[in-house]
Amino acid sequence: MSVEPILEIDNLNISFFVRAGEIPAVMDFSCKVMPGETMGLVGESGCGKSTVALGIMRDMGNRGKIVGGSIKFRGRDMGEMSEAELRDIRGSKIAMIYQEPMASLNPAMKIGKQLMEVLIIHEKVSKDEAYKRSVEMLESVKLPDPARVMGAYPHQISGGQQQRIVIAMALLSKPDLLLLDEPTTALDVTVEAGIVQLIKELARETGTSMLFISHNLGLILETCDRITVMYSGEAVETGEVHEVFDNMRHPYTQGLFNSIPLPGADKNSRPLVAIPGQLPLPMERPHGCNFGPRCEHYIESECNAGPISMLEVDGQDAHRSRCVRIDQIDWAAEPERPLVSDPATPGDVVLDVRDLKKYYDVAANQMFGGGETRTVKANESITLQARESETVAIVGESGCGKSTLAKVLLGLETATDGHVMLGSVSIGDTEVGDRSTKTVASVQMVFQNPFDTLNPSHSVGSQIMRTLEKFNIGTDQDDRRERMLKLLDLVKLPRAFAERMPRQLSGGQKQRIGVARAFAGQPKLVVADEPVSALDVSVQAAVTELLMEIQREAKTTMLFISHDLSVVRYIADRVVVMYLGHIVEQGTTDDIFAPPYHPYTEALLSAIPIADTSVVKKQIVLEGDIPSALNPPTGCPFQTRCGHKSEVDNGLCESQMPPVKEMPNGHAIKCHLSDEQLAKMEPVISFSSKEEAVS
Repeated sequence: MSVEPILEIDNLNISFFVRAGEIPAVMDFSCKVMPGETMGLVGESGCGKSTVALGIMRDMGNRGKIVGGSIKFRGRDMGEMSEAELRDIRGSKIAMIYQEPMASLNPAMKIGKQLMEVLIIHEKVSKDEAYKRSVEMLESVKLPDPARVMGAYPHQISGGQQQRIVIAMALLSKPDLLLLDEPTTALDVTVEAGIVQLIKELARETGTSMLFISHNLGLILETCDRITVMYSGEAVETGEVHEVFDNMRHPYTQGLFNSIPLPGADKNSRPLVAIPGQLPLPMERPHGCNFGPRCEHYIESECNAGPISMLEVDGQDAHRSRCVRIDQIDWAAEPERPLVSDPATPGDVVLDVRDLKKYYDVAANQMFGGGETRTVKANESITLQARESETVAIVGESGCGKSTLAKVLLGLETATDGHVMLGSVSIGDTEVGDRSTKTVASVQMVFQNPFDTLNPSHSVGSQIMRTLEKFNIGTDQDDRRERMLKLLDLVKLPRAFAERMPRQLSGGQKQRIGVARAFAGQPKLVVADEPVSALDVSVQAAVTELLMEIQREAKTTMLFISHDLSVVRYIADRVVVMYLGHIVEQGTTDDIFAPPYHPYTEALLSAIPIADTSVVKKQIVLEGDIPSALNPPTGCPFQTRCGHKSEVDNGLCESQMPPVKEMPNGHAIKCHLSDEQLAKMEPVISFSSKEEAVS
């Protein structure tokens, strides 16, 4: 194998030129990617990860420009290449997979034509040869019925299948270098696991080198050989993945790890520690260390004396850090954690859902009427309870019925059958417009995307005050203004933010306003729908801790909808697992994360990327997508994807709905497996040594 790097970036500087002047986006960035190697690039939003990738592709628009340094591809400086040479390399020798697959697919062209285009343009092959190779590549990325997919439009296949198409398109011309920019962020955790496994296998078979951009440290550990951590446009730490994970030598890297819920984290005894402050604006970066204003080890005279270069870490080849205090910091010291002295104790039942059903009648030709009417069973026999001060998590893939259940609770939909009680009030069959003001205030929501939930034309303070006004809270405007300011105090935002417009706030600050608005009406139940999934890991930690702190003070019940089981394990008291409208398992968090499992829960746990080198995981990749609710399978809803179906005799899984098996402590599993078979299940997540497991 050649020792020449596939990609060599040396002291790269990229700036964007706008009306206000030059804005440096990437400074003094260096890295190498060797043949067959995968380099991970991690950091918060705005740190310059995607800008590096776009710099490699020379796709920075009219305003972006490389102002220093070099990018060499196979030993040749790309800055010296002509536009024709760059066009020839892009898509053939260097390919890129973007975060959103529909950004790479033409919605007006059939998939087959888009795939064939790559080979016809770059390799000048015939249409017949291009078609044949495209079908073979679709088989390689494990898409069912490739011939049908070739004739389909992008909107006719699922998100996971769209991403597989984009991967197939990128790999068709066997590139030397593959750039992946958050390729699995928009996918379910089970689909993500399949895509990651697929990328690893294909890269191994083809020998393709990869630059993998992600904010998910667990994903980086599973896919990458080496890692570069970026902060505010600079590389702050780089080295082999295991060296950096086990012996991190930059406070920012350490801060990222303290912000994520690793095994052993506990919301009461071992809470997360968010990184204080925010990423500096490009024009306001410090003279010395960019991370200095947020670092607990900062010393002005040392850290802000001047620009800091990458320094070697003693005893570790190729491990380097941009920290002048490497030898002075106690890297093994535990961070100060704000321990919870008075943990919340669940009280009386606040939410009682009994045998809830929600069906939709869908016409075959809904736009013009007529045609056969079919029934979508979005929720089928849902039974659960949530108590005062308790956090109940609802997990499952997209399309499992989580959001439909939330809509019924909020009154945006009414139940087809069953009972939903909020305290002593029946709410299941009452639309939000027919509910009393008190009932509407009692059930509030924190939405997934903080960017779409605030009116851009009104100040933050006026929007919170309007919520108070609608719920008849406060005697007059002065009283409401004082309450609004106290709500800003509650979510730890300066009172001056009351006069700011939403565009002047960061994503994490907007989500805090969303939390303030949800708790303004003193609700009994808060439905949090993926409230931290759109945020950076350090902001996630801060918002998660904030939600729990307010919940403890207000004794609110929280229904936490999520597909991130790492966050669920940390925040939830009880977990409900849903699949295709059914609850397939529910119980305490400890019960759900330890065997016996429902086979679907087992697969979900296996799919969690965990940023811990001591963790050993059982590999279970689900085949296929979740079936359509319009045409669900007979018998057990999970039987088409279940790896344990062969253990059940007489075809029970295909013919009969499983019974609910009642286990100790309210643990329930909906499965045909016998008690003996369930008892034989092994842990999905284990540790490489007992000492590590205990710690």
